[in-house]
Amino acid sequence: MSNMSKFIDLTHTFTDHMPVYPGDPCSRLYQSAWIKDGGPADHRIESCMHVGTHIDAPVHMIEGAATIDEFPIEKFQARGVLVDARCHTLLQPDILNTQTIHAGDAVLIYTGWDKKFRTDEYFASWPYFSPAFANRLVELGISLVGMDTAGPDIEEPFEAHKILLPSDILIIENLANLDELLEIKDFTFHAYPAKYQADAAPVRAFAEIA
Repeated sequence: MSNMSKFIDLTHTFTDHMPVYPGDPCSRLYQSAWIKDGGPADHRIESCMHVGTHIDAPVHMIEGAATIDEFPIEKFQARGVLVDARCHTLLQPDILNTQTIHAGDAVLIYTGWDKKFRTDEYFASWPYFSPAFANRLVELGISLVGMDTAGPDIEEPFEAHKILLPSDILIIENLANLDELLEIKDFTFHAYPAKYQADAAPVRAFAEIA
């Protein structure tokens, strides 16, 4: 990364009592030690992996598949392509027709839904992928797909997840601030997860503009 680059943070701040997918256990982030008590400050976290801005690994939906720690670090950065999907509820392949997408790219789906984060409406419904849209991303050979919603599926059987993850297209959910990329033609997307031996991990996601 160049010292002359500009960076746009695409990550929701992780706080105590984060919004969680309906049915998931509540998350906690709280202070457990204080300087005033004579020692260093410390915090504890209690959370499932699918909270806040995070990345899904194939084992999330495929028994015995790769966990997030098994991917090399270069997997988590790629040329970024922003897809403006604000006028769509069910995403179909035709919204990709105006984009130039190469194998290995990171495709980011901007819906504006992140502005509802921390409200009851965020998990009530959201724009989601049709199976045809997910299959088109597989055909294009992309590396990562991210969205400013709770995920590419809105309900079981999680078809888009099960199309994307077997092709090692990792899924970044609950992105923020994608609107700041609307006028940006060229950027690199970064989403580095904690190295957990797990089906997902929190990420610090950002765009780098040279």
